[in-house]
Formats: sequence, structure tokens, C-alpha cells
Amino acid sequence: MSSYNRRLFLLSAAALGVPLSGCGFEPVYGPNGAASGLLNKVLVDEPKARESFLLVRELEDRLGRPTAGADYGLSLALQLNERSIGRTVAQVTNRFDVIGSATYALRDLDTKEVRSSGKVSSFTSYSASGSTVSELAAQQDAYERLMVILADRIVVELQAAEVARAS
Repeated sequence: MSSYNRRLFLLSAAALGVPLSGCGFEPVYGPNGAASGLLNKVLVDEPKARESFLLVRELEDRLGRPTAGADYGLSLALQLNERSIGRTVAQVTNRFDVIGSATYALRDLDTKEVRSSGKVSSFTSYSASGSTVSELAAQQDAYERLMVILADRIVVELQAAEVARAS
């Protein structure tokens, strides 16, 4: 049994009058959050390929789709490539990396001012050692996972830029 008891510590701290307040952070999408102006206000450029469709889908899932009118436009440029990373003794590739980067620019639709821009990158991998069908499924899954990662990174950078703008 552990000698450290969290409940006992919290009860004793409360009994002694030690304030256990928050650290001063507030949610970026909270009522007065710095990035709350992005929710349902960002129109992402129309996708042109399967991978860009996946990225736009993930971004809209995180930022919402504009219902009435968009205040901001988000432009994307996606760069993807694959490289073989695993080979058997017979020099047959059995593992691939999918490397991707997305360059983005968030602009005000009224003033055409670029509010924030940047480039994010990451990679995923997949195995090519199964059947043709399983290899194709693994490859598609790797691209989907990569788009999730890139979308997460773009949204985090957009939120950070909005917080920096507000302060």
C-alpha cells in the first residue's frame, strides 16, 4: 500500500485553507477563448485529390463548417511521397514510410490579410508484406492517419496564432 494518498492530501489542503486554484489557462474555444472566433468561421479550400479531401474532412471536423458565412479562408498545399524503409534478404521492400507536409495560410476574406501561415509535416508507415488487398488497405490507412496528424498540427498552430494575436 502506498504511503501517498491523494485524497488525504487534498482534504488536508482544503482543511488548512490552501487555495487549490487553476493555473490561469483557459480553453481556446471557451466563451472568451482566443480561438473561439475560428469555430464554424473557416472556409477550407476545395480539395482536389483523395488525400486533400481527407485533410479537409479532418480540418472541418475540428474547426466546423461555416453555416451562415465564413470570416476566414484556409488555403492548403499538400506534398506527399513514399520511401521504402524495410527490405528482406531477397531485396523485396516490405515496409514504406509515407511522408507528408502541408503548407497553409489563413486569410481574412474581407481584407485579404493573411492572419497566419506555416508548414507542418509528419510521417506514417505501413507494411507491404501481406496480400495485395491488405497492402492496399494498409497504404490507404497510412495516408488517412497522416492526414489526421497534419490536421491536428495545423489546428494547433492556428489556435496558437489566435492566442498570440489576442495577447
